[in-house]
Amino acid sequence: MIRHIVMWRLAGESSEEQRLAREQVKCAFEGLRGRIPGLCQIEVGVDHSAVDYACDVVLVADFESQQALDGYATHPEHLRVRQELGALRTTRHQVDYLRY
Repeated sequence: MIRHIVMWRLAGESSEEQRLAREQVKCAFEGLRGRIPGLCQIEVGVDHSAVDYACDVVLVADFESQQALDGYATHPEHLRVRQELGALRTTRHQVDYLRY
């Protein structure tokens, strides 16, 4: 199994714009549940610490194999979500690792 973790900082001039951006990212990625072959589990968390070094949103997804993760990267539903959310993202960090 491969665990895929992505963290984003999001754009937003006001706290309300940032809140809306966080919710949009959360809803969009949670909407992929059941649509991607080999995606076993997906969880999206929104930061509530409000510390200046925190990311705004984290995605934790488990894939049955590297091939499933590779398929996710190019799956039309994932590409649609990436396109939809592209302007919201200011930074992105990622870690993929094997789970035993």
